[in-house]
Amino acid sequence: MSQRDALATVFLARDGYPPVRWRISDGLTTYPDALALMEAEAARIAAGEADELVWLLEHPPLYTAGTSAKPEDLMSPDRFDVFQTGRGGEYTYHGPGQRVAYVMLDLKRRRPDVRAFVSALEAVIIGTLENMNVRGERREDRVGVWVRRPEKPRLADGAVAEDKIAAIGIRLRKWVSFHGLSLNVDPELAHFDGIVPCGVKTHGVTSLEDLGLPVPMHEVDIRLRTAFETVFGPTVDDRPV
Repeated sequence: MSQRDALATVFLARDGYPPVRWRISDGLTTYPDALALMEAEAARIAAGEADELVWLLEHPPLYTAGTSAKPEDLMSPDRFDVFQTGRGGEYTYHGPGQRVAYVMLDLKRRRPDVRAFVSALEAVIIGTLENMNVRGERREDRVGVWVRRPEKPRLADGAVAEDKIAAIGIRLRKWVSFHGLSLNVDPELAHFDGIVPCGVKTHGVTSLEDLGLPVPMHEVDIRLRTAFETVFGPTVDDRPV
């Protein structure tokens, strides 16, 4: 068992806390609108004025830069809007066909351990993929979830090729998380060409569609919710935005 596997234990809230609100927005949500809502919700959760929230949405095509982003990794700065963000990580792409899940949880109620929290989010993605017969894997030196591609040419060192199918980037304020994860369902993979995704140059990106699984977004959401509840506990439907 790897160190990251060992960290990915359940992250249940202490007894007496209500279920996590589960919200799904239709259409495309602009990044500034999403950030403003996340900021507001995280503040309310930290103040004890609102229950925890997971918000599922899709963005129009855009790039975001995390706190470790390198300028040279943005190769097409004029292609899409670029947003600086306080989340961890480097450059990533968001766009239609990609399920973004913004996760606003109070880790004081659960386990105030950032590394373990990231591993728990990876476990949610791995569980989601497993429910669709896709084997997602962690890597000790790279955050996110990866899929082996033995049908592709091997890497220069002889290793089996692998592609990234899901990214994770979080931020904490008063131990309340925001930002979250993104899972490639059927995005335009060519849009990733304008950046070095997450600073990793030796591996590519993939999607469920690219793997031969044309799964509708609403079915992905069902599997994502099931996997989330396995790790973080029960959810309750929340109003769409």
